Amino acid sequence: MSDGALSPTSALAIPARRDQFAPWKAAFILAIHLGAVVAAWHTTLAAVAVCFFLHWITGALGICMGFHRLLTHRSFKCSRAVEYFLALLGTLSIEWSHVFWMFWTPSEEGRQRMIERYAPDLQRVGFYRFLGHMYLPLGLALALLLYALGGWPFVLWGMFVRLVLTYHTTWLVNSASHSFGYRNFNTDDLSTNCWWVALVSYGEGWHNNHHRFPTSSRHGLRLWEFDPVFRFIQALSVLGLAWDVHTPPARAVPPGNLSDEPAA
Repeated sequence: MSDGALSPTSALAIPARRDQFAPWKAAFILAIHLGAVVAAWHTTLAAVAVCFFLHWITGALGICMGFHRLLTHRSFKCSRAVEYFLALLGTLSIEWSHVFWMFWTPSEEGRQRMIERYAPDLQRVGFYRFLGHMYLPLGLALALLLYALGGWPFVLWGMFVRLVLTYHTTWLVNSASHSFGYRNFNTDDLSTNCWWVALVSYGEGWHNNHHRFPTSSRHGLRLWEFDPVFRFIQALSVLGLAWDVHTPPARAVPPGNLSDEPAA
């Protein structure tokens, strides 16, 4: 496999991980939330605008489109430059790097064993090794840039508030979209389509659809299932910046077979 062309991992039987409590991680998450509270006393219209702009490009484009739909599930193809740019944006969300997202264990040795077994091509991509080691310094660099541009309001809103919003939208997909909403497909799990999660996560909340078609770049399958990330992928395709965009075959989602029954 060539440098930069990573294999999909959605079908791999990766061993379940056992997370252990780490005080420094808890302290980091607490500090981010405290910073978001302090931001209330440093609010400017420009700072709020910066927050939501960065939430879009690092959350929607970086995490949802880059980390999830492209790098994890390979639901479309793009040039190496576009792929690396999306991965960089995702890294600025400080939800670890792409490599850490896919392969996390409590020990560095265990992580390396998993990477070598399931995705040895990652080891050959220098850019992803760089992101794996430098995601925190890159976040600090962004914070310094924001301080230079707008002082503490830009830092508190562009970093702390944005990260709190990003973290909780990610967590909502993995919790609320397995508890609330409706199911279009009878998948062997608890995944649901939750409209309010989809609204705040740029379409990731149509989780039952995603579980049924994990390699589809389109998560919202019905007319009202809001999916701006897919629309952006479509726009890239029109511009020639994305291709082989995977979507479910029309016959696989006939309207008459979709159930509106609420999830249990």
